[in-house]
Amino acid sequence: MTVQDIELPKLRMPYPVRVNPYLPALRQEAETWAREMGMVAGDEAPGARRAIWTRSQFHAMAVDQLTAWTLPDASLTALRLNHRFNLWALAWDDYFASAFKQTGNLAGAQVFTARLHAFLPQEAGARLPEPVNAVERGMADLQQRLFPPRLAHWRQGLNRALARYIDAGVQELVNSLAGRVPDLIEYAQFRRESFAAYTAPYSVELSTGARIPERIRRSRTVCALLDAFMDYMGLANDIASYQREVHDEYDVNNLVVVLETSLDITVQGAMHAAADLVTARLRHFEHLTQSELPSLVQQARLDHGERIELETWLGGARGFLSGLHAWYSGAPRYAPAGSPIPEQRASAVAVP
Repeated sequence: MTVQDIELPKLRMPYPVRVNPYLPALRQEAETWAREMGMVAGDEAPGARRAIWTRSQFHAMAVDQLTAWTLPDASLTALRLNHRFNLWALAWDDYFASAFKQTGNLAGAQVFTARLHAFLPQEAGARLPEPVNAVERGMADLQQRLFPPRLAHWRQGLNRALARYIDAGVQELVNSLAGRVPDLIEYAQFRRESFAAYTAPYSVELSTGARIPERIRRSRTVCALLDAFMDYMGLANDIASYQREVHDEYDVNNLVVVLETSLDITVQGAMHAAADLVTARLRHFEHLTQSELPSLVQQARLDHGERIELETWLGGARGFLSGLHAWYSGAPRYAPAGSPIPEQRASAVAVP
């Protein structure tokens, strides 16, 4: 069965997608920043600074659309910071794929990742190394912006999440070089790391200005809710990016491949099984927010302000999921060649 013969299932999304009104302001500013970091070259070819994308490749990704869809209520300042973070994550992904996955250069990947850890300090004021490539320059710049006093509590948690993300890239390469398809149970946890899903709660907090109240943050219900929230992101991405990852990059780290191997079924059967699993995780997120969280709020005796903050954060999480779904469904990074970028998708009706 060729890639063209595989039917991509339509994933359920109960939350309507909305677009941030500051989307137009992102476009030029984002390209300027990416050029300054050395991520973008001219259309002719990447230049001497080893740029990751040409200008046409950069705009084809529609990362501004991703940011505006996932964070519809963010201020312009928060939107810009999240947008640069999204650009950095994709820059790391594409650089790592071209420099190490496509060449099978495990030793180079390990050296690159070890250096990048030095750009993720746990303590404020730590001196960073001198950046030598676009990925390092981007992270060095972000480290100066991500942790103002209001967000000082982020530093250890967010940098730890980023460390798990870059380490997962090395493990993906190890799996691919050995032809080792991850076990299904192992993969669910691993995908949260390899998708950088552990950073998503921070993006929601930055965009909404709201936190999950400390009194319930480590409860079983909230931990399960965050797991379901994060699982939808990475597992749904595996369906959208199947052709790019498996057939273009020869990657074995994909839910469809994991299910095909673990269950000994066809690719098409695995694709539908993956969609069922993604839907199950989304339904669990809904169940927890609607059925279990209200009783937890009562038991913890959250005050009015804490309840408002929790609901604000949950609204941001729902918007984040619907925005990702929209990007997976229509952005050129995943859509077939020639498909338009659906900028009017902000008024779309949610898929039941």
